[in-house]
Amino acid sequence: MKSAERSAVAPRGRLWALIAVLPFVTATAVVAGVYTSVSARLPDPLATHFGAAGRVDGYSSVHGFLTGCLVVLLVLGTGLGLLVQRQEPSAGTLWAIAVGYATAAGVGYLSCLTLLGNAAATDASAVRLPLWQAAVALGVALAAGALGRLLAGRAPRPPRPAAGDAPRLDLPAGATAGWSRTISTPPLVVLGVLTACGGLVLLTSGSAIAGVALLLSGAAAAAVTAIRVTVDRRGLTLAPLLLSAFRIRFRRIPLARMSEATSRPISVFAEFGGWGYRVRPGRSGLVLRSGDAVVLRLTSGREFVVSVDDAATAAALLNTYLDRARSQQGG
Repeated sequence: MKSAERSAVAPRGRLWALIAVLPFVTATAVVAGVYTSVSARLPDPLATHFGAAGRVDGYSSVHGFLTGCLVVLLVLGTGLGLLVQRQEPSAGTLWAIAVGYATAAGVGYLSCLTLLGNAAATDASAVRLPLWQAAVALGVALAAGALGRLLAGRAPRPPRPAAGDAPRLDLPAGATAGWSRTISTPPLVVLGVLTACGGLVLLTSGSAIAGVALLLSGAAAAAVTAIRVTVDRRGLTLAPLLLSAFRIRFRRIPLARMSEATSRPISVFAEFGGWGYRVRPGRSGLVLRSGDAVVLRLTSGREFVVSVDDAATAAALLNTYLDRARSQQGG
């Protein structure tokens, strides 16, 4: 089965690799073409670095500049192509391709602009690069990145276990049980502390409004640094651990909204693009780290994911309660 899955993924990996190297090959060809067309009019050395006012403040030899541009494009393109082909396909692959398109377009545009600007001047010291050209370069890079993301298509969804294959907990008839774990993320702790400290600094310096805003933001971040995940006969509950004394719930999903529960490893950035409460097409969830996670299949057809240790036990207990609920409804 695994060899069949790998053989099915291989063509997609090769296609992504071709898509990934395309902008670098294109940019290399365009830069080489522009150089060929203006090489007879280029001064040596070239004006290659410009200050904030657009005036030249750095020079490079013609061949050194051309070689550097082509080497950067070829090395980055080759590296990205190999990375995309060898790694497991994921959403991260698609964004890597998009960044590659933006990089190739930005480097290519600025290289061509430098060559054309030098060819149009009689003296390299007279070459100017207005700041608005930097904005144009950024726009070109963003447009190319969007094109790359579009050409890459959609990432494959993780395979779902067949319905009915999810585990059950061997719980005696009439007995009840509960399961609870705490999840946390160090980056949110650091963010909350730094934000609160920034608020205190602003308060002491006289910026009351900004200081209070940062303090409140830091407190909000700290409130969700630790979440208690609870599974019982009512369903799954997420509650901020620091606010448990106030009986505040972050999210509750009752059994009536579930069709089945499973567990599997997840990758935060590849599948959800970052930490926190994330929403993606067909699924959402609270993901504070990569690794083991409970995956709820909801009656709406969507998935709800919670990254937590011992997720298999939580899924098995939920399935046991779901079986009981269905048997009671059938009776």
